[in-house]
Amino acid sequence: MSTTPSPTPAPASPAALPLPLPERGRGPARLGPVGLVLAAGVSVQFGAALAVLIMPRAGAAGVVTLRLAAAAVVLLLVCRPKVRGYSRADWGTVVAFGVAMAGMNGFIYQAIDRIPMGPAVTLEVLGPLALSVIVSRRLVNLLWAGLALAGVVLLSGHGGGFGSLDLVGAAFAVGAGAMWAAYIVFSARTGRRFPQADGLALAMVVAAVLSLPLGVMEAGPALLVPSTLALGVGVAVLSSVLPYTLELLALRRLPAPTFAILMSLEPAIAATAGFVILHQAMSTTDALAIALVIAASMGAVRSQAGRREKR
Repeated sequence: MSTTPSPTPAPASPAALPLPLPERGRGPARLGPVGLVLAAGVSVQFGAALAVLIMPRAGAAGVVTLRLAAAAVVLLLVCRPKVRGYSRADWGTVVAFGVAMAGMNGFIYQAIDRIPMGPAVTLEVLGPLALSVIVSRRLVNLLWAGLALAGVVLLSGHGGGFGSLDLVGAAFAVGAGAMWAAYIVFSARTGRRFPQADGLALAMVVAAVLSLPLGVMEAGPALLVPSTLALGVGVAVLSSVLPYTLELLALRRLPAPTFAILMSLEPAIAATAGFVILHQAMSTTDALAIALVIAASMGAVRSQAGRREKR
C-alpha cells in the first residue's frame, strides 16, 4: 500500500511523479532495483495478511497500534531525528503526515478485517489514481478513470466472490485510498522540510500516538501478551520498516515513473497474499476487475510521465 518522495520514504502511487528522476540504467542494471520494489510490495502485502491472522487476538485497531508503535520505535532508533530548529509550519506538516498515515493504516486494516485483501487494496488504489487524474488535468486520464470505474463495477456487480463485499468494509477501503492520497501529498512536503528519513520517523510517532487510544480500547491487555506483541513486531517489520528501506534503495537507481508503475501491482500482490496465507479465493471476474484497475493506474502514471518528458 505503499511512494517515496525523496528524501522521506513512503509507499508509491501514480501521483508520486514529482520525484527527481535518478539516472536511467540499461538492461540488467535495472533488475536489481525492480527486484527491490517487487520485494517491498510482497513484504507489505504478506505483512498485511499476517496482520489478519492476529486480528482475532487484538482486533484491527489493536494490530494497527502494534504495527505503528513498533515501526516508530525502530525508526527512532535508526534515524535518531532532531526535534529542534523546526518552524511551526514544519511541525504542522509532519503532524498532518502522521494523521494521514494513521488514517491510511487504520482504515485499510478495518477493511481487510471485513473483506478480502484483493478488493480492499484495489479500492484503496483508487485514491492515488484519483489524485493522479486531478493533478495531471489531461483529457486522456478520463479514460483511465473510466477504466478504473469499470473495474470497480465488476468488483461489486456480480453475485458471490468479491461481489458480496461488505459495504462497511468497502467504505473503509475507499477511505484508506483517500488517506493514501493525503499521505502522498504530505509525505512529499515532509521530505522537503526534514532531512533523510527524520520526517518519516517523527510522523510515525504521531501516527502511533493517535492509534494508541483506539488500540487500547479494543484490545486492552491483549496488546501486551508476548506472542501477540511478537507478531505485531513482525507485522511492523514486514509492512513498514523493510519495505520503506527497500523502496529507498530502489529509488536511488530506478526512475520514479517506473517505480510508481511497479507499485501499481499492489492489488495483484494483495490478492496473491490473500490466497496463499488466508485462502481467499478469486474468480476470473475478480481477476479481471483487479486487472482493469491496475491497467488504469499504470496508464495514468505513463501519461503523467510522458507529459513531464515533453516539458
